[in-house]
Amino acid sequence: MRINLKSLLAATAICALAWAAPVAAQNAPTEAPASVEALDPVKAPPALKDVDPALWVVKDEDTTIYLFGSIHLLKPGLGWFDDGVKTAFDSSDQLVLELVEPPAAESQALFGKLAMDQQGKTLRSKMNDADRAVYDAAMGKLGIPAPAFDPFEPWAAGITLSMVAMQKSGFDPNSGVEKQLTAAAKVNNKPIAGLETMEFQLGVFDTLPEAEQIAFLVEAAKMIDDTSSMMDKMVNMWASADTESLGQLMNEGLTSRTLYDALLTKRNANWAKWISARMAKPGVTFMAVGAGHLAGPTSVQNLLPAYGLSATRVAY
Repeated sequence: MRINLKSLLAATAICALAWAAPVAAQNAPTEAPASVEALDPVKAPPALKDVDPALWVVKDEDTTIYLFGSIHLLKPGLGWFDDGVKTAFDSSDQLVLELVEPPAAESQALFGKLAMDQQGKTLRSKMNDADRAVYDAAMGKLGIPAPAFDPFEPWAAGITLSMVAMQKSGFDPNSGVEKQLTAAAKVNNKPIAGLETMEFQLGVFDTLPEAEQIAFLVEAAKMIDDTSSMMDKMVNMWASADTESLGQLMNEGLTSRTLYDALLTKRNANWAKWISARMAKPGVTFMAVGAGHLAGPTSVQNLLPAYGLSATRVAY
């Protein structure tokens, strides 16, 4: 059962685990800041590149739910929060995300509870010699001491390794969709609700068999040099609303049925059921979940007809 880089990036950036970016950043080593003398003069921010990700709507006589696919990390400079997306958001009564990010202390406590090995067995001792050599080499490329993630479970090390690589390539959780939507909702006093908890999302990976977790980690280490280019490819598909290609990429990447069902199928089914229940209440909801959940054969939209509902693409 092979797990490839696409599955790792899909898991951390476009289909799941909105907590991954801040938690990885908090737990990964940081570089020393540049001296004041080395800083560039203050420059005007670059012009935004206009992009138009896909947006759907589900509605009846008195209820409207907008479905928007998010990317949890983006490079600065993409202008997606305008036009139809902004109009839909402004008209909404509430914002619904995969989860409402808990306070930092709570996040750290949960990460320590589930992402750290509770038996004291080190990460690197769980790998064979060949896999450990691949992992150590990847850590070296990122400038991180090989034993740095030894307290982590393999899945947590795999996600953190990938997140550090993406952040070193310019992908920033603060530029991600959730951060921007959350800030806008707070400014406009919109209620913010979560579909899941951080503990649930951590548990999605924590309950995977150890062998599968190690395969996940080692594949991330093998592909560390390609992380940025693959992520760029996924973001370009999202930015151009090419959901068909994104869905195909997801299917190619999540070759593990266990991982596919855990990350996508089961959660999408839960969310389709949530939408059905929400349609019984009047109002307008803007719902943003990882873009991978809105692409492919088991997308949220494809599960809605079972409830007598349909999602329509918004032209903008």
